[in-house]
This record gives sequence, structure tokens and C-alpha cells, in this order.
Amino acid sequence: MKRLVLLAILFGAFSCTRPDLPKLLQTATWIDLTHDFDSTTVYWPTDVNFRHDTVFYGITEKGYFYSSFKYAAEEHGGTHFDAPVHFHQGGNSIEKVPLAQLHGPAVLIDVSKECSQNRDYLVTANDITNWESRHGRIPEGAIILLYTGYEKYWNDHLRYTGTLKKGAEGVADLHFPGLSPEASTWITANRKVNAIGLDTPSIDFGQSKDFQTHRILTAAGLTMYENLCNLDQLPSAGAYIVALPMKIKGGSGSPLRIVAILPPK
Repeated sequence: MKRLVLLAILFGAFSCTRPDLPKLLQTATWIDLTHDFDSTTVYWPTDVNFRHDTVFYGITEKGYFYSSFKYAAEEHGGTHFDAPVHFHQGGNSIEKVPLAQLHGPAVLIDVSKECSQNRDYLVTANDITNWESRHGRIPEGAIILLYTGYEKYWNDHLRYTGTLKKGAEGVADLHFPGLSPEASTWITANRKVNAIGLDTPSIDFGQSKDFQTHRILTAAGLTMYENLCNLDQLPSAGAYIVALPMKIKGGSGSPLRIVAILPPK
């Protein structure tokens, strides 16, 4: 309860002047929920991997140091953001997603035990209501984070995704947990949240053939975050999320820098 009160102070209405807000932000704990992007970053088996090439690195002919690089990446790989248009025709592309939808109080639902026993575990509506029975109703504008525990396998692609194959063969062999269509329907019908994220490659479980969860959530205007990390460092309630995707005009997704903020104790 103390954390929730502090969050109310820290992220209260910005229409009110808060001269102490900069100090509160400076003394808060910031946790990075973003994996590094490099040649080993996890992408969908049919996607092209991340590239980061050197344009120049070293001492110029005029005697000063200079470095510059170029990169290429699919929208949906590594820690990334799904805009509603990803699976809903006419949904917001990235630049149209309101800033108010890019932050909110975190609701961390720990399903790591269930996922450790079943690679294809589907998070249920019961998992969500069980969280509410312990912590109270999910607040409006919240960001639901599903902690499956799979973030610990990030550097072991076989354990993280279930396969090392590429192309259609790789897609057929994907095995990792996700959010069930039943739970997605319950969330969109009963709660007003800004986004849902998790520490696996997709909000739909690996063996999904029709991506119903994506379709349900994007039709409701929600955004999604995939391939998160450090969720094990967050409390079940009391963190605040800021999720800023690259602002790609017309984009269905993009690399995401996402942080959790814990107010001073």
C-alpha cells in the first residue's frame, strides 16, 4: 500500500505543479526491461536477424576520433513494440499511438511455475483474477506484464524458443508460453488497460496457428511488448512503466526501450 501511495504522489496529475517531481524521479529506482540488440538477438524464424555495420570507427585524417554505424532490423524482433495495426486493419500505427498509452502502473502476474512445467502454457483469466484477489482490481491505464521466467533462457535460443530452425520449419517447432485468447477476451471486456507485455517472443504461444490473442488485443486498441527482461526484479504491484518505441511512421512495430520505475522507499 505504501508503494501505491508513493506512486500516486510520483505520478499524480501533471496539471498540478509539483516542484518535488524532478527529485522524486532522480531518487527512484529505474530498471531496464530491454535486451541488447546485436547479432544474437532473437527474431522470428522467418525474419532477417539484426545487423549493425561499421561506417567508420577510428581517428580521422584531421586527427580526432569519430564513430558511426548503420543498422538494419525487422520491426518485430528483440525487445519490441506491437502497434494495433500489426493485426487489426485500420488500427493505430506507431506514430498514432497516444503518448498516454505508452506508460502506466505495472501489474506483474507471475506464472513462472506453471510455465516451467509446460512450455506451451496459456495464461488464463483465472491467473489474472487470482492476482486481483491478492492485490486488488487492476487499475485503469495499467500495463499488464506476464512473467513466464523464459527471460533466463535468452542466450539459449533452443530453450527460449523451442527451436534453432529457420523459415517455416522453425515456425512449426516454436514452443513457448503466451496469453490465452480466453484471457485476452476477458481483459478487453472487463478492464481498461494500456498494454500487455511478457518475456517470450510473442504474446501468442509458440504453437499458435491463427494468432487469436494478437487479433483480440489489437482490435481493442491495445499495444503489446514482447521479449522483455528483468521482470523478476519487479514487485507484483507498485512499479510504473514507461515504454517508448521508435516512432516509425506507418509502423506496425519497432524496437522498444522500456523501463520500470520504483519510487523511493
